[in-house]
Amino acid sequence: MAGTIDDGKNIVKRGLLYTKTHEWVDPSASPLRVGISDYAQRSLHDVVYVELPKVGAAVKRGLTMCTLESIKAVAEAYAPLDGVIASVNEELGNAPELVNKDPYGKGWLAKIDARVPGEGLLAAEEYAEYLKRLTK
Repeated sequence: MAGTIDDGKNIVKRGLLYTKTHEWVDPSASPLRVGISDYAQRSLHDVVYVELPKVGAAVKRGLTMCTLESIKAVAEAYAPLDGVIASVNEELGNAPELVNKDPYGKGWLAKIDARVPGEGLLAAEEYAEYLKRLTK
């Protein structure tokens, strides 16, 4: 895929910023669109339910933003930055599997009103290197 880094195990989309807890932020979107990485969705396996945050809720970087349930586990997605939930991906109510099928596209989780982030977030290349060290 053009615009991605693919090491054979994980796909990292270029142009996004990442956390070490495997969330991503699209800094070109306004409000900022967020989701979980390919690595995160693979770790979860088949997502069967997503408990999305409430529109208007304040979120704090590093704290739980929403919950994802899979056939194997329940996991939390953490807010990658401070802000307010502007909207959520309503499609996930009927099709939570979009998180697995298209984590960087139709499987996004929420949009957050916030300043364009920088501190503590990794560029795609840095995140890909982090994953290589993590999955050795």
